[in-house]
Amino acid sequence: MILGAVLALGACGEAKKPEAPKPETPRTLPAGEYELTTEVTKLVSADQSTPATKLKQGDKATKRGCVDDKGVPDMALFVEAGDKCTVMDSFTRAGRLSIQYECQRAGRGKIYPNLDGNTTADGFKAMVNAASSFPGDGDYQLRMDIVGKRVGNCPAAGAANG
Repeated sequence: MILGAVLALGACGEAKKPEAPKPETPRTLPAGEYELTTEVTKLVSADQSTPATKLKQGDKATKRGCVDDKGVPDMALFVEAGDKCTVMDSFTRAGRLSIQYECQRAGRGKIYPNLDGNTTADGFKAMVNAASSFPGDGDYQLRMDIVGKRVGNCPAAGAANG
């Protein structure tokens, strides 16, 4: 019994190996140009009709866009082309990225994309969940997985159009 107590006490004093330092998570998403790879991982009808989107489940794409000096990404990176959107709420700090949009699709109605993810020193991983609210047919729910990597500084204004 005494031997067991001595062994238990001896184990408490063992030195632990130091852990390798983890890369520091930036307080905001670093400014610059990002390359995104996206994949539509879910696309389902919400009203038993054909979803009113050009996207299809399994679609993969690559695109580029900028994050400004306040850590705010260009909304065109996360919403469907042609939709007119406003940011309803945004949170980008301490390794978290969360943005809620309200979008209007011409001739259809409203869509509500929500971005949620985590940032790293050189990019982010996130998902967009979107649901539509159209007065007619075509309502859908969508999930898109996104990986963004900072690839450099943003092109100067006007230079992007070459």
